[in-house]
Amino acid sequence: MRVERAGNQRWLVVNRPADQVWPAVRDFWQESGFLLAMDQPNLGIMETDWAENRAKIPQDFIRNAIGKVLDSVYSTAERDKFRTRLERSPTGGTEIFVSHRGMIEVYSNAQKDQTVWQPRAADPELEAEFLRRLMVRLGAPQVQAQAATAVASERPTSRVASLNSQPVVVIDEPFDRAWRRVGLALDRTGFTVEDRDRSQGTYFVRYVPPNADKKEPGFLGRIFSRNAPAEQPLKYRINLKTEGQTTTVSVLNANGAPEASQNAQRIVQVIADDLK
Repeated sequence: MRVERAGNQRWLVVNRPADQVWPAVRDFWQESGFLLAMDQPNLGIMETDWAENRAKIPQDFIRNAIGKVLDSVYSTAERDKFRTRLERSPTGGTEIFVSHRGMIEVYSNAQKDQTVWQPRAADPELEAEFLRRLMVRLGAPQVQAQAATAVASERPTSRVASLNSQPVVVIDEPFDRAWRRVGLALDRTGFTVEDRDRSQGTYFVRYVPPNADKKEPGFLGRIFSRNAPAEQPLKYRINLKTEGQTTTVSVLNANGAPEASQNAQRIVQVIADDLK
């Protein structure tokens, strides 16, 4: 068992088949107090429901004096959910990716009497912490898990470019590592991955375009709007092609044709921003 890392992304490599690892990963999240909103072994994806970030509850004198009896009266303005994706490695083992998504409650008017939930940035250190705990749950010694998730490495470069008038992300890495990193970026930024074909270098995703009239930042805003019907998601393919030590990531439409629309530019930028 070992951790591989690229920039602020980490993933776990386990020398066991995926069907043996899956039940243990499911038990890990349930034992950690999370409910599973998605549990699909055929896709290799499980996802927790939104959970309150109890670590943000203030540890003041009054609360410490009362103890845990009235813990339920405290509430925080942050919610978290985690997606775990398992992929079979060419050697017969399993690669495990844990990605975080967060929401924060903010005031929506100057009077501060109304609030809305908005997406907040993914927390790589929180991902690393749960990856460490998962390592221990799968049998790694505590010291090894702590050291493995703390080791830093040189950050590979990625950039947005244009290829044949189409927006792309250029990653200075070979296919295998680029494939893992793009998959984790899609998980972090809220894309719904319906399927994937590693042999063709393609992720099949659903994307919800942002609404310029909403205040929520980024393309996730419309997903969490409670005041109007959500936009219908659009289907795209995220395609990776490698030449030597460089991988190019492009957006294709549902039929596999190159996409150069404004949505494609947004998707490329979202992926590039997470890879930094």
